[in-house]
Amino acid sequence: MLKLNTILCPTDFSAGSLQALSAATDIAIRFTAELWLVHVLPILPVLLTDPNYAFEMHEYQRLLDEEAQKRLDEIAGELQQKSVKSRILLGHGDPASEIVRVAEEQKIDLIVIATFGKTGWRRFAYGSVTEKVVRLSPCPVLTVRGSDDKVVPEQQVA
Repeated sequence: MLKLNTILCPTDFSAGSLQALSAATDIAIRFTAELWLVHVLPILPVLLTDPNYAFEMHEYQRLLDEEAQKRLDEIAGELQQKSVKSRILLGHGDPASEIVRVAEEQKIDLIVIATFGKTGWRRFAYGSVTEKVVRLSPCPVLTVRGSDDKVVPEQQVA
């Protein structure tokens, strides 16, 4: 029988990723698994030609970190109310690489991640984090078809 102890669910806080989180929550409840939430922020370039601008970028990065941490904490609180044990991680860098790194380091049993099914120029222009995770993951990956235009009310996040 399949045994899932740890599930990783990356989120960018979009409606689609919150749909994947809902699926991951259901699976975590069913298997009494620990749910890891990860959000990855890009590393912002610092332009050294203008010290004032570099300071503003640093401040902007700090604000992004604080907002993401706040949202992760809110989701973790909702999971706790559902008796789901969770951990949160705020990463920096390339999202696919960070997701795979966390899965390897934490010996994750399953990744649940949203996919939007973009094709053609949109896929070429934006790339696919999900596709890279599926190709590089050390564990099974469940993709949840998300909708990037569907609004998910905050009280229905997890």
